[in-house]
Amino acid sequence: MFIQTEETPNPATLKFIPGMILLEKGTLEFKSAEEATTNSLASKLFTDVNVKGVFIGKDFLTVTKSESVEWEILKPTLLSSILDYFSSGGKIENSELETKPQEEKIKYTKADQEIVNKINELLEERIKPAVAQDGGDINFVKLQKGIVFLELRGACSGCPSSTITLKSGIENMLKYYIPEIQSVEAINQ
Repeated sequence: MFIQTEETPNPATLKFIPGMILLEKGTLEFKSAEEATTNSLASKLFTDVNVKGVFIGKDFLTVTKSESVEWEILKPTLLSSILDYFSSGGKIENSELETKPQEEKIKYTKADQEIVNKINELLEERIKPAVAQDGGDINFVKLQKGIVFLELRGACSGCPSSTITLKSGIENMLKYYIPEIQSVEAINQ
């Protein structure tokens, strides 16, 4: 097995590509060792104190490191752990899967629900595939008075260029297709 790595726009996050499907659908994100106890791969990666986050996508995973260590020091250890995990038959169980993003349960008017449906469609078809290439994910949280609130995940969370991506890319696209949208805000930058 050969595991490729790619830099992401977030210098604290590195993308690992093991050359196999990890999740058929959805994503998983762990921001601490405590959160990772339900996932054997994430739990294994968090045994290194320099690991600050693990995000698992369809065919990749990203690891976010602490500022106190350089990738040249941490990367070999992580590659070894990931390789050992998959070489010994480790898999990501579907029972661990977050099936629903952290979308707030809001009763929308019929007009607003149509806008929410369009937002989710654009996210799924155009935006999520692009941010997945950079090792991240974006989930819809809520629509409130023309403002779209999104959750940035994986490499997108804490990325220095996420504000530019959010405002110049995502906001412009959503406004183009859905004129009712006034702005787009991240709930976790």
